[in-house]
Amino acid sequence: MYFNAKHSHAIYRTPPRHRRIRPLGMHVLAALALTGLLGLTGCGSTPPVTQKATGPVDQVVVKKSERQIELLSRGQVVRTYRVALGGSPNGHKYREGDQRTPVGDYVLNWRNPRSNFYKAIHISYPNEQDKLASRQLGFNPGGMIMLHGLPNYIQSESMRRLYTNRDWTHGCIAVQNHEIDEIWNLVPDGTPIRILP
Repeated sequence: MYFNAKHSHAIYRTPPRHRRIRPLGMHVLAALALTGLLGLTGCGSTPPVTQKATGPVDQVVVKKSERQIELLSRGQVVRTYRVALGGSPNGHKYREGDQRTPVGDYVLNWRNPRSNFYKAIHISYPNEQDKLASRQLGFNPGGMIMLHGLPNYIQSESMRRLYTNRDWTHGCIAVQNHEIDEIWNLVPDGTPIRILP
């Protein structure tokens, strides 16, 4: 349907040949659109939220100055990984948007297998002390600090290398995808996490 510029009524006619989409072209467009949608939703790439961890890990310790995360069982380190932190990692987080990773005692309290980052586990920042300190300074403490893998849009190995050995998050703690797979399976919800300077 086209509108005639001189009249306010519609004129029904066949569109010009160069504007027609052939049936084969429609199938190709539909396939491309479906592929894109499946890529955005991450179909089948992550386990359900209700998946329970299977390992003996009862504490997680992050050493910001060493860029290291340790998984502990009964006081013994069972796994160690290198981490990336917020873009401005030194010091404690006091406000939203400061690019800092918090320091303190928190809990890994829930997980999101469909976040924008691979397998995100929530850190219970801000705690009551954080809220009080931020309020006294007149700031919003922020939130949604997570332990996660790489951004889901990264597909190539060359892009993954750009996220190695540098701080790139907005305050979260990030590891490589194969490492968050292990952490996801070893660390149950409710595990305490201590983040040290």
